[in-house]
Amino acid sequence: MKTNTSPYNPFDYLEMEEEINEYLNDAFMDDDPQVFLVALGHLARKQGMQEVARRTGLNRESLYKSLSGSGNPHFFTVKKVIKALGCKLEVA
Repeated sequence: MKTNTSPYNPFDYLEMEEEINEYLNDAFMDDDPQVFLVALGHLARKQGMQEVARRTGLNRESLYKSLSGSGNPHFFTVKKVIKALGCKLEVA
């Protein structure tokens, strides 16, 4: 018997804005900066990468790569994506 699987996107299970912000904050606080980029990628895919690309003025394919965890985006790109997703990054 063959088991079918699908990619896991944690944002499919986070409904409230508070939950999403907490998840992003936890990812940001991780010692590995790639964890935060992957979390942003999950959120961008949930909202629709095409729409995020349109809002940022960036190329959709480059966003996929930048937010995959293996990319190395500029801070400028990360900042544009955060704004396009309607999130705020605060330093406390």
